[in-house]
Amino acid sequence: MGIDNLIALISTYARFSETDIAIIKSKFTQHKFKQKEYILEEGQVSTHLHFIAIGLVRIFYVRDGKEITSYLSSDNGFVSSYSSFINQSKSYEYIQCLEKSQTLAITYKDMQELYEAVPQWERIGRFFSEQNVLCLADRLLKLQSIPAKEKYLEFLKTSSEKIVQRTPLIHIASYLGITPESLSRIRSEIS
Repeated sequence: MGIDNLIALISTYARFSETDIAIIKSKFTQHKFKQKEYILEEGQVSTHLHFIAIGLVRIFYVRDGKEITSYLSSDNGFVSSYSSFINQSKSYEYIQCLEKSQTLAITYKDMQELYEAVPQWERIGRFFSEQNVLCLADRLLKLQSIPAKEKYLEFLKTSSEKIVQRTPLIHIASYLGITPESLSRIRSEIS
């Protein structure tokens, strides 16, 4: 189901032969998750990088007993605790499905094997790394320097419709670094 979308997406960043595509497909396995089910919990090692075939997922961490949403992803997006995945170390993050989700996942070991077997896969690995760095840098800048209303308007403009419409407001507020009350006020102002 989602494997064609995955192949189409990675093919926009590198050219693959039919043999390469067959090898890539063989390294991904399908996973199904229930609503509110965890893909990963704090303290576990992130052994998989997940391509979301269909679903809605958030990454969060807990600070002073409070959940802080750091990333939201949906259909045709990737999700992992990247530092845990790259270092094969314990994660400080949780990955939770906000709704029933299906993913295609590749293990760390298979990712490394693809780097050897399919040289063009290096471009995909570089793409994942660059996107992660850009996302973190952009998020840090916005959290520290942009007023709450602008953050929300930017969120509406840059996030998928699914994320905007189906993510609970408490998680959106946390993601934006504002209180749920402030988010409600902002939403009232702009509607």
